Amino acid sequence: MVLAAGLGKRMRPITDTMPKPLVRVAGKALLDWGLDSLAEAGVEKAVVNIHYLGGQVVDHVAKRQQPRVVISDERDRLLDSGGGIVNALDEIGPDPFYILNSDTFWIDGDESNLRRLALEWDPARMDILLMLSDLESATGHTGGVDFLLGRDGRLRRAKGAPSGFIYAGAAIAHPRIFAGANAEPHSLNRYFDAAIAEGRLFGLPMRGTWITVGTPDAIGPAERAVAEASAVKV
Repeated sequence: MVLAAGLGKRMRPITDTMPKPLVRVAGKALLDWGLDSLAEAGVEKAVVNIHYLGGQVVDHVAKRQQPRVVISDERDRLLDSGGGIVNALDEIGPDPFYILNSDTFWIDGDESNLRRLALEWDPARMDILLMLSDLESATGHTGGVDFLLGRDGRLRRAKGAPSGFIYAGAAIAHPRIFAGANAEPHSLNRYFDAAIAEGRLFGLPMRGTWITVGTPDAIGPAERAVAEASAVKV
């Protein structure tokens, strides 16, 4: 599930004429950075939700072959991250699935971070497994940390702690956590907190460079980070 239905208000004036997922960084649309990572990890089908200027996203993904893209249309009503997933559950199916934000991406280190998440996933212990970044590996992040990581891999909210990890905009979740939920606007954070309460929210630090693009002035640093990370990999 790729969350691509946001309004992109902070990215104006670029998003006056295009949806944020199609803003290009280093010659590639933000949405394609995520879809390419899914394809590399072997994902065959991706559900992409749309809202603002969603027709442009529909036309854009129609050109892709891997992964196959199914549109979850929210043009009539924006459902936020949690509601958007609930709305798409019929297409997602009964198995654990990746969740990606369309305005963050990463340059992998020595192996695919999404494959590493899949190898770490344990449905007996976990309801959600988050990919994490430390502050030193992040470009474009202007806030603090989101979570503290225990020795056993469990997460709890950072609550203003000076050090910890950022949620890196990629996760694996089991669809059972959405049982009984309605396709009404609500945040995915509801499910993070429920999993924390049950001791079933886990995290895995990523390897490589994590990049978030929230405003136009973040594009330049993002492109420099891409160039530097690609040069290191070569």
